[in-house]
Amino acid sequence: MRKLARSGISVIAAWTVVSSITIACRPSTVGAPVSDQEFWNLTVTLSEPPGIFSVSENLVSNEPHVSENARWLHSTGGVYVGVGPEQNFSYIATLRPSTAFIIDIRRENLDLHLMYKALFELSTDRVEFVSRLFSRPRPANLASSATVDEIFSRLDGTSASPDQYRTNAALIRQRLLTFHRFPLSETDLQSIDHAFSAFYSAGVNIDFWGSRGIPSMRRPYRDLMTTRDSRGHSRSFLATEEGFRFVKDLHSRNRIIPVVGDFGGPDAIREVGDYVREHQDVIRAFYGSNVGVYLNSQQKRIFCRNLAMLPAAPDAWFIESDGVGPITSKLKACAADSR
Repeated sequence: MRKLARSGISVIAAWTVVSSITIACRPSTVGAPVSDQEFWNLTVTLSEPPGIFSVSENLVSNEPHVSENARWLHSTGGVYVGVGPEQNFSYIATLRPSTAFIIDIRRENLDLHLMYKALFELSTDRVEFVSRLFSRPRPANLASSATVDEIFSRLDGTSASPDQYRTNAALIRQRLLTFHRFPLSETDLQSIDHAFSAFYSAGVNIDFWGSRGIPSMRRPYRDLMTTRDSRGHSRSFLATEEGFRFVKDLHSRNRIIPVVGDFGGPDAIREVGDYVREHQDVIRAFYGSNVGVYLNSQQKRIFCRNLAMLPAAPDAWFIESDGVGPITSKLKACAADSR
């Protein structure tokens, strides 16, 4: 198993581990359904001012190791914190947290997750979800028990439907504005429309946008959902109906909460940690992708302090784009790098 181990650990990190043990002994108040108003209040109060990620629109991830990473994980409960687009759902489907926070510097990522939220809630199974996401008619005789390979193979051979696109775009707005009554701005709505239009236009082979022509960074959505781990198992959130339904249920209870925040920023990560601590729970997994490569030295130090202040379980995972290890090892690495 790949580790993140290095030597040394800060006093504050050690204190965090000890305090997390104490928190874990108390009954958690995280997990019950959250009202629409509280959900929206959390996205607002936990967020920082948005920033810019100039490399890509990042509507789709470019990480082929999600299934292999997920192979090392197991159901943990507690709280999950992640970054970026759809790969979070695969980790959530594996870890089965009671609550998930998706922290990303871009406001557009929050809007993307609201689009996904509506589509999950509108869809009864994986086939309907993929059909709605790409605005393709549901293939005849494709049962909910179909394999993920069958679903994408059949959808890939189906032409986009302008009528279905317009219908689903309207349903997404209705779900967010009328059903949930989220006070979305016109900019938010335009961002959601833009993302949904991209999936409609590109189809199941939509990939990481704006990757500056680097082939290794362009992984079609279809491949990301069907790629297998070293043991031959697909572990994406669309690999099984059970995994899909878990994520759908979490969305229906307003328990996947998108937040605007900079990993090297002063507030968002710490605010999420305070919320988890106040509700007497612990963070069981933190997915950081490869965000660290985009942080300068000062931002890395801030991120390490933010990470150390989280109420993380002693056995919590830190997940990167190409590996998994204990969060305690990540904190040791942070301490060593800050010397």
